[in-house]
Amino acid sequence: MGQEESGVPDPDYTAFILHIKKSTGIDLAQYKEAQMKRRLTTLRNKNGFSSFDAFYHAMMANKTLFYEFLDKMTINVSEFWRNPNRWEVLRDVVLPGLTAGKSKLRVWSAACSTGEEPYTLSMILADQGLLTSTYLLASDIDEGALAKAAEGLYLERSLKDVPPEVAKRYFTPEGAMYRFDPKLKKAVTFKKQNLLLDPFEDNFDLIVCRNVMIYFTEEAKHGLYHKFAQALRPGGILFVGSTEQIFSPSQYGLESAETFFYRKKA
Repeated sequence: MGQEESGVPDPDYTAFILHIKKSTGIDLAQYKEAQMKRRLTTLRNKNGFSSFDAFYHAMMANKTLFYEFLDKMTINVSEFWRNPNRWEVLRDVVLPGLTAGKSKLRVWSAACSTGEEPYTLSMILADQGLLTSTYLLASDIDEGALAKAAEGLYLERSLKDVPPEVAKRYFTPEGAMYRFDPKLKKAVTFKKQNLLLDPFEDNFDLIVCRNVMIYFTEEAKHGLYHKFAQALRPGGILFVGSTEQIFSPSQYGLESAETFFYRKKA
């Protein structure tokens, strides 16, 4: 039985958490420890390091290794139109409610990974004639993921849930890859952001943060839901992932609007 399974603290990993927090501001203690440690141990061993101490020092000297760490830590698995029926609800029910009587929208894709989520938003907004009057922000902690998003080049499997007529409008085949429409890409403002540490912009009509909260501890989730609620305008909507239902949303000043959509109370 290993230290993780026996519940015995692992001083090597504990020191690693402290080093990472001090040098990067990333607090691994706010992520579920068992799954995070297991994931990072696999990465450490794959790169030939027998201790987290050695792995940390190598990461600080090697940017490629550090980006690999960020990629593993944040699980950059994303697809366009993930859970299509939820995006249909956003398009057909949520957006009409948000745009009633408003000339401009403020939308944020938090923890946007390699861009599939904010670009899905941009396609929906463009098709509704709303993109040119929308401030569309996308943020992530991983600079490598943001660089891939800025490139806008994707494998065919990322497009599997995109409605065919939409894919035809906004993607161009390029070898084995597909390039996203440059005009829509320009409509997205990308920035690096640590959700757990950095301040949020505010007065958003819509915040989309999906399939990210599952990696955080209950305490970290609680703090984030409060921050998201504060960043919404009254009546604004928080859209979460299909495994991330918020129980007792009223504790954050939210109420259920649709399944996985929560409205900030006026």
